Amino acid sequence: MSRSPREVVEDVRRMVAGEGVVFGDLFAADGVLRYPFAPPGMPREMKGRDTIREYHRAASARRSLLEVEGVDMIVRDTDDPEVVVVEIEHHGYSHGSGGPYRFRALGVVRVRDGEIVEYDDYMDSIAMAALLGRTQDLVAALSAA
Repeated sequence: MSRSPREVVEDVRRMVAGEGVVFGDLFAADGVLRYPFAPPGMPREMKGRDTIREYHRAASARRSLLEVEGVDMIVRDTDDPEVVVVEIEHHGYSHGSGGPYRFRALGVVRVRDGEIVEYDDYMDSIAMAALLGRTQDLVAALSAA
């Protein structure tokens, strides 16, 4: 029996918590990851498990800026049995900003046959830049755009 959307997003929570889950591994071979509010320099859409896995492997260096102390998750069912809406909030200490942090994102996740086929990740790009100590980079990118 394949895993339910709720079971799959629990693995997303475990990934955020640093519990050894590889984000790309949760996707179908042709899965799609979208960042509708992506800042300049970040892709708005990635297609394919391998592309998603490679992007997140390359971006993992940013994760070392965070000491995640806890991850909370709320999952909401929808009228489509393949789709859940998930709110994930993590907190801890940010070496980028030099202090404690809280960060929240909202995801709309479609799971089919136990794998993510679509994930729309709505995160606050300004809050993320502040969290990673990269606000000036974001301002420069927006000024150049």
